[in-house]
Amino acid sequence: MLPPEYNLSMARGWESKSVEEQQSQAGSSEPKSGPRPTPEQLARQRQRQGLLLSRARVRQQLEAAQNPQHRQLLELALAALDAQLAQLV
Repeated sequence: MLPPEYNLSMARGWESKSVEEQQSQAGSSEPKSGPRPTPEQLARQRQRQGLLLSRARVRQQLEAAQNPQHRQLLELALAALDAQLAQLV
């Protein structure tokens, strides 16, 4: 049987190689060309993504809704989200 220190050092070695590999892959996957987006562009992208997520959630609720009043409310919410998305474009 091997001493416990052997397994401990081996695990650390494998772990450090894995971390090193992950860091090199992360560095190589970044886009190299093109201008960086401005803070305003990033904020607009986040707002658009949030609206798209909300829209998907409302569509899902609309598909499951059975109460006509609730469906009507969801359709109004969907129209409002579509209008907000149209303003962002």
